[in-house]
Amino acid sequence: MEVKAILKNANFSAQKGRLVANQIRGVNVEAALNTLSFSTKKAAFSFKKLLNSAIANAEHNEGADVDELFISTVYVDEAPTLKRFKARAKGRGNKILKRNCHLTLEVSDTK
Repeated sequence: MEVKAILKNANFSAQKGRLVANQIRGVNVEAALNTLSFSTKKAAFSFKKLLNSAIANAEHNEGADVDELFISTVYVDEAPTLKRFKARAKGRGNKILKRNCHLTLEVSDTK
């Protein structure tokens, strides 16, 4: 049984989110929570909330045992980018791209 949790429009780039996703892919849920708790990355906080949501979904909706769950799939997709401009000298402007991403995490009890 696979249970999915999705977070849309997270306020960091997909490249930075993938660094955290690679650390927890295929790991037991308890070990992943431990890793995310002590990580200094900004994306780790969002992944921890998302993982807790997926665990709660599996426990409540499917009646799964939390001790047997592991992260089967995790991926990070790009979301729409916010485009801003910053004023520069001589009437020019610099483009600022504020990148966002979508997080998808699936937990499963079977390998």
